[in-house]
Amino acid sequence: MMTASGIRAVPHAHPELDTWRNNFRGVRTTHAQTNLALFGAIDDLWRDLDSGALMVVDYKSTSKATEVTLEADWQDGYKRQMEFYQWLLRRQGLTVARRGWFVYCNARRDLAAFDARLEFRIKLIAYDGDDDWVEGTLAAIHETLCSSEPPAVNDECEYCQFAARWAGV
Repeated sequence: MMTASGIRAVPHAHPELDTWRNNFRGVRTTHAQTNLALFGAIDDLWRDLDSGALMVVDYKSTSKATEVTLEADWQDGYKRQMEFYQWLLRRQGLTVARRGWFVYCNARRDLAAFDARLEFRIKLIAYDGDDDWVEGTLAAIHETLCSSEPPAVNDECEYCQFAARWAGV
């Protein structure tokens, strides 16, 4: 798949990969400035054959008639997830490329019958992550958690609106 797409990379067999893939263990770090314990379970790692840097690979699946992309607003979460994984792996002392890959599997809807079998179109989508937001976000999370008062309601935040309705505010 990588060769057919012109990607000069190979799967990377890091000794911790099975742990890092585990949903309950994952890649772990304690953020020194906030003492927050953080982790995330990655799907895969590839090693760039030119630079030797590791590339985070995230597998996604769907079933839709249109071409898969990363352009929808809700997919910003996928991008942040990739960037957070990159940040976590860098905290392990690894050289991690900005470029990561989404392996997006789209179940075909154009076949005559399901016949208890799914067939997928697989698309590799490159994404150049930027984890510069992580440190500031962790500081803001820590500040919120240590505050004696909850943050103010933001009228544009769907979660704030839900909480306000639930609390009768």
